[in-house]
Amino acid sequence: MDLSRRQFVNRSLLGGIGIALVGNVGAVTAAAPAAAENGRAAAGYGPLVPDPAGLLSLPAGFSYKIVTEAGRTKLESGEATPQKHDGMAAFLRPDGGSVIVYNHEIKVSQNPEFPVPRLDGLTYDPVSPGGCTVVEVDAEGNRISEHVALAGTSTNCAGGRTPWNTWLSCEETEDKAGEDGQQFDHGYTFEVDPYNREANLNPKPIKALGRFSHEAAVVDPNTGHIYQTEDASGPNGLFYRFTPPASALPLGPGKLRALGDDDGTFEAMKAADKSGQHVDDLSRATEVGTTYGVTWVAVADRAAATTSIREQFADDQITRGRKLEGAWWGDGGTYFVCSYARLEDSPGTPHDGQVWFYNPRNQTIELKLRFEYDQDDSAHFDGPDNITVSSRGNGLIIAEDGDGQQHLFGATFEGQTYPLARNEINTGTEAEPEYSEFCGPVYSPDGNTLFASVQNPGVLYAITGPWDRLHGA
Repeated sequence: MDLSRRQFVNRSLLGGIGIALVGNVGAVTAAAPAAAENGRAAAGYGPLVPDPAGLLSLPAGFSYKIVTEAGRTKLESGEATPQKHDGMAAFLRPDGGSVIVYNHEIKVSQNPEFPVPRLDGLTYDPVSPGGCTVVEVDAEGNRISEHVALAGTSTNCAGGRTPWNTWLSCEETEDKAGEDGQQFDHGYTFEVDPYNREANLNPKPIKALGRFSHEAAVVDPNTGHIYQTEDASGPNGLFYRFTPPASALPLGPGKLRALGDDDGTFEAMKAADKSGQHVDDLSRATEVGTTYGVTWVAVADRAAATTSIREQFADDQITRGRKLEGAWWGDGGTYFVCSYARLEDSPGTPHDGQVWFYNPRNQTIELKLRFEYDQDDSAHFDGPDNITVSSRGNGLIIAEDGDGQQHLFGATFEGQTYPLARNEINTGTEAEPEYSEFCGPVYSPDGNTLFASVQNPGVLYAITGPWDRLHGA
């Protein structure tokens, strides 16, 4: 059976997720620990304690620091930190601490107050206001500096970390040159080096990875395959695989940038059930543990010169998913999110979110988590978006982008789930409150700090606490 949002926090997942969370989050003020259930402490770190500052509520004993804040903190170049924080990754800082690369999901039509500054040598399209910045923090999460690494891109949503310690920044758009005055086509992936600033000069899109409404990217460290999710509809998006040419292997710094536009093989996923029946949309799966076999279908025109890639296929040729969102490598495969599906936009059973696991060894996808659709319940978890596996390889963090207040939540080895943080910033009104989504959760390389952003108004937090207090692991 499905897990409704109201049941989700204190019940185990059917079949389990097969991973556990290392780390926890907490509140600025202390409170009682998690209550016991049937003689056993509930999973997680206890209930969230309201933040007296009205920003971020965390479990008792934990605290946060604001690392960056749109319009308030400053870049090395003197401008304000850009707005619309999104996907990110954390790398080891040579002098201790972390180097964080994070996206800014800004597009021209938003007329942003705080765009990514279009600095000389770092700008792809001088009209586009998106991009990403790099911020350095010490081991305690204190901000040291921040600078622009990529500018002149559009709607930089999620992306992915590479095994050679760079960041793939993905544009969630299909804008072509001329739209909103932009000078170049968009819908590409760009590589950003968090350490080598010269490597970021003269940004070049990696056209071999396709032009579509990108969400996230994952690199298989064993084969060099790159998996990408597409957040799009009309028709629903696809899950892609890029196979680099043998001449580019092993992949490393500069190898993707050097690829020709049509190098390698670019394919879309096609799934079938155990009987061999084609699955046209991931919304067909209603039971956790459902497993489909996967094959890959070549994309005819990855540049989408005249037709969007997802429109180049009939429904019986590939498998679609509504709002394919975050993805992250872990446990020898790729976890990826299908954020939600409704009767009006998917052919199967409505849901409020799925988490799938692609196993490249046996070419299967397995449904690890499913939220039951509940139209009248907006007070609990729904709309999973960005996800990450902890730097220690044994934790899944899910960022919520749904109805009502937004949370970070995690899962234990036993499959129990629990809240980690709640966004308390109301960007709407008292009568009609709005709580922005969480984005880009990721652990510091030493596992002692959880970094996460609230997209609007644009705040990056460093969250610390007694990580060994996790119950139910």
